[in-house]
Amino acid sequence: MLLELQNIILEMIAKGAPLVSTVERLCLEVEALVPGIVCSVLTVENGRLRPLAGPSLDAYSQAIDNLEIGPLAGSCGSAAYSEKAVIVEDIETDSRWQDFKDLVKPPGFRACWSTPIVSAQRVVATFAFYYRESRGPTILEKKIVAASVHLCAIAIERHDRVVERQRLAFTDHLTGLPNRAKFTQFLAEQSELPYGSWGILLADIDNLKLVNDTFGHAAGDALIQLVAARISAIVTPERTFRLGGDEFAVVVRANEKINLATEAGKILGALKPSCECDGHVIFPAATLGGAVAGQELDLAQLRRNADLALYHAKERSRGKYVEYHSGLGTALTRRFRAIRDVAVALVENRIDAHYQPIVRLDTREIVGFEALCRMTTVSGDIVAAANFHEATKDAHVASELTQRMLLRVAADISNWLDMGLPLQHVGINLAAADFHNGSLPERLSKVFGDAGVPLQHIVLEVTESVYLGQRDHVVANEIQALRTRGMRVALDDFGTGFASLTHLLTVPVDIIKIDKSFVDRLVPGDAAIFIVEGLVGIAKNLGIRVVAEGIEASHQAEQLLGIGCSLGQGYLYSKAVDRIAATTLLKQFGQPALCSGERQKA
Repeated sequence: MLLELQNIILEMIAKGAPLVSTVERLCLEVEALVPGIVCSVLTVENGRLRPLAGPSLDAYSQAIDNLEIGPLAGSCGSAAYSEKAVIVEDIETDSRWQDFKDLVKPPGFRACWSTPIVSAQRVVATFAFYYRESRGPTILEKKIVAASVHLCAIAIERHDRVVERQRLAFTDHLTGLPNRAKFTQFLAEQSELPYGSWGILLADIDNLKLVNDTFGHAAGDALIQLVAARISAIVTPERTFRLGGDEFAVVVRANEKINLATEAGKILGALKPSCECDGHVIFPAATLGGAVAGQELDLAQLRRNADLALYHAKERSRGKYVEYHSGLGTALTRRFRAIRDVAVALVENRIDAHYQPIVRLDTREIVGFEALCRMTTVSGDIVAAANFHEATKDAHVASELTQRMLLRVAADISNWLDMGLPLQHVGINLAAADFHNGSLPERLSKVFGDAGVPLQHIVLEVTESVYLGQRDHVVANEIQALRTRGMRVALDDFGTGFASLTHLLTVPVDIIKIDKSFVDRLVPGDAAIFIVEGLVGIAKNLGIRVVAEGIEASHQAEQLLGIGCSLGQGYLYSKAVDRIAATTLLKQFGQPALCSGERQKA
């Protein structure tokens, strides 16, 4: 009889049956073996009893749910407390049942015998027999209970191992938060919520790589843990997930219409205070993107929308929050198309350099060129860089474009010098990605050194948004290294981005290029005249040369000359032309007085 009972329960355990089903089956089998008794199993959680199985005790089980164990807490509470079996042959007179005997009058129980179930040297549950007459256990009942307690211990231990494996499978080991797998599972559970009442926030820690590289990975791990704690304190840990690396996800819910921006603002605010990570003071920051669940969206699309929003936030609003709208998808499609087109053009050798002359405004003599990237389409059309500028947001493509331009320009300068043409310098545009790939000074020195071109013929043109918009000083440090090698630096599009005149005191540049938007306004009565005049005067006193861009009319050149600007470029003189036309222009209009064209040592 006992062997059959064991086989039934052990088979259920081996097949992975749920704990509740297994223990309830045990109770029913035992009740069938011992007519007249009622069986109960209660778990012990944080010092309190919780019903696990008692198929014949529904109402009574609910009444004692969450009962604190103790020496006077009935048979089960006392057994769990003392860690010993407790036999109460008369509930009516036993002090341990004084506060609970009224609960057992409706079912008619007169006696109760409870045995603790021990696992890993602690009481995890109790196994009880209830009798409808005042008596103690028989020898047969003792054998059945001994077997049942052992079977319950096996079932509970297996259940605990399964639960722990699941916890580990769905938990990020560094932060203790739910992980990516749990996030996917949790999202599926939200699909029945009303549309518009919930959404996703994705958060990326800003500058985690810089922290790792500067202070070590221990500091980086501490920063990740701190961000996890601060986000989960705002949202609750159950709805905060670490997806891996520096990325977190939050599921936001509301009773009515959701406001993701408000929740994002709370998170950004909570992250701001400084903290100490592995002995280093760090100012945490994150960039957030979000998307609201809409009626037309499936879960996969909702996640993609949140990813798109985060992508745009990192590109254009770092440290802030961007919420998805349909236009973001269009912009990203446009960017991917530009990246694809440029990548194909690079492979097919359809990327080349064109040159726009930089001239003396008084004599129209050419003192140099600005090298501009041009792409030839499959149909043979020449496309200016502005039409595929989105592609340069991709670091790999931007780096490939720059390398191609460097090789083209180096070969052309070498050829012009070999021809003895009066070339002073060529300006080359650099993107933000060029400064973060590492070893930019070495790359430039090698390309021009291999071509035999002295670095004094090179001007590196950097826009304000690239130079002054970087918070990590990488660009400024790289530019300083380039200048020490003899290359000059031009600050392009001056006045359209981050610059102010105070930057000229601290930013090492050799040339300022006044943006076309100022040149266009050089008409009587316009304040742009006074701004340009002041800028030219300050630059002259600082030893910085000034080049005006976008000159299209003679009166603009005359006004620029009148206020002291001696160099410029624009359609008034020439558009950007290919190397053959540029060679012709140099032969006709080069300024021989300042450069003999003799090659100097690189």
